[in-house]
Amino acid sequence: MDTAGVCQIKPEFILPEKERQLNLNHVSDKDKAAVDRPDETTTGQAPEEAVDSERTEGEDGQSQPKRARGNPKKLKGQNKKRGRTYNHNTSDALCDLLVHVQEGEEVPPCPRKECFGSHNIEEYLRKKPADIGPVCYSFQISGKCSRGLACRFGQSHIAAVSGRNVVDKEKYEQYINKGPYVKNQLEKGVQWALRKKTYNFDLADKLIDSYNRKAVKATPDEINLLVHPGKKTFGAVTDEDIISLRTQEKKKIDWANKLYLASLTTVGNLPFRRICKEFGAEITCGEMAMCSSLLQGMPQEWALMKRHHTEDIFGVQLAANNPHMLVKCGQMLEKECDIDFIDLNLGCPIDWVFKRGGGSGLLIRPKILESCVRNLSTILSIPMTVKARTGAYKDENVTHKLAPQLKEWGASMITIHGRSREQRYTKSADWEYIRQVAINANPVPVFGSGDVLTYDDYKIARETAPEVSGVMLARGALIKPWIFTEIKEARLWDISSKERFDIVKKYVDYGLEHWGSDSRGVENTRKFLLEWLSFLYRYVPVGLLERPPQKINDRPPFYRGRDDLETLMASPAASDWIKLSEMLLGKVPDGFKFIPKHKANSYE
Repeated sequence: MDTAGVCQIKPEFILPEKERQLNLNHVSDKDKAAVDRPDETTTGQAPEEAVDSERTEGEDGQSQPKRARGNPKKLKGQNKKRGRTYNHNTSDALCDLLVHVQEGEEVPPCPRKECFGSHNIEEYLRKKPADIGPVCYSFQISGKCSRGLACRFGQSHIAAVSGRNVVDKEKYEQYINKGPYVKNQLEKGVQWALRKKTYNFDLADKLIDSYNRKAVKATPDEINLLVHPGKKTFGAVTDEDIISLRTQEKKKIDWANKLYLASLTTVGNLPFRRICKEFGAEITCGEMAMCSSLLQGMPQEWALMKRHHTEDIFGVQLAANNPHMLVKCGQMLEKECDIDFIDLNLGCPIDWVFKRGGGSGLLIRPKILESCVRNLSTILSIPMTVKARTGAYKDENVTHKLAPQLKEWGASMITIHGRSREQRYTKSADWEYIRQVAINANPVPVFGSGDVLTYDDYKIARETAPEVSGVMLARGALIKPWIFTEIKEARLWDISSKERFDIVKKYVDYGLEHWGSDSRGVENTRKFLLEWLSFLYRYVPVGLLERPPQKINDRPPFYRGRDDLETLMASPAASDWIKLSEMLLGKVPDGFKFIPKHKANSYE
């Protein structure tokens, strides 16, 4: 029997194979149409959209599309266009000016001409949904709830008689004095300047103009000196220029032997990074942000810049397809944010990013890539790093050739994911190739990434590529964030279902603190929790394995856990993830709809 790719479970835990039924609550409208019409293809295409060669002659002699082979209800692939999980009705909300009214305070008048929120506190509280739980995490840790009367855990701090907020002033003062706990908030003045296009980007513009005039012949030091004219010179430039602006005088980070949590789109949010920090992550990076959106002052993109105070080495990752936007973002973020490094994304495989020349698309645009790296590294006084794949195409590895150039252009560190854009996760990460990149990049530090789920994987990776400075963890951290502890303690942790559920509960607390504990914040927390659970369920408990440890690309047969909670947490069905969320965040509201990223998770 071929067991390749199969995670071996002890026989007493294996369940019989069963036919899985679609749960239409977790299926896109397009795929519902494919299920309803038997002539639809398995991917949800209408017959007219099928490949022309797949046609047959009908009874009337006209060409007709073939019927889909196999089970038409078997949906495969990803749901690439997923809508909102929940649309919030602003008319049901309380006006923001009223949410913090305390006992003894007058209700302030609302100066807005068009305010859609309620201005009657008593009526709002009567209609407000029942509390989800008795304890508000924000109030518990700070003495004041950030969402006040709108909080869904309000019995902790809303006076039953008066219907006003209670504040523990002494505790809140102590909390404030220790802050800020979250850094890099978008200031209104900065947002206004970006939207009005009045933000001063003279330095970035001057740098790009100078670089374009000198083309690629200029060294980083020569470009640096062109950017800062006007000082009293001794000859062509001042000694001050040369001493203060040389690339090697940038701020330093000790990268050696660190555990690096990758920049993870959607799931690498601040609450998740806090969980990983507590388990031993030493370097963290925000989710990939688009330079074009940051330069427009879009709040949702700037939210990706936020840094928790426990993140002691923190970077932000930028994606752009030209040096102009990239350099402006670099200048702006170093000035406006508290960050330790800026990472340039050379690995994003998403089609709309790649086709516009960003992400892994920069790997096939060497001149633009050179301009991006040279200019961004020049304008920053903090380290500029890059994260790349082996190449854009599976048969054309290029990063080993680029590594010496990236070093020359000013990159302070390189991370290499041992797969190409085309391969995605269909092949194992190539740690021999990662080693080659590290050798070519020397003395620039290189981090390797790919397929590390256990301490054994980490050890093999370091032995295969001893030249790497450290390991970046991505899917491994999503599946089991305690991997950082396992690596540091060189062990395999047979973590219990209760311990795992406590981690999920802590994530929910951090989410409510971050996104808010009102109805909107609760559903945002639920949405991101469900995205994380789509990875977390893939963990197979050590005690159930025939031959531990688990390999990241192996998939188990249907199995039961050692208790009901462990069985529920192993479910691949999105409907069961919702059950887990409801244990902590209450029932999903009417109109809630979660479409999982992978169509296979729509099955019961």
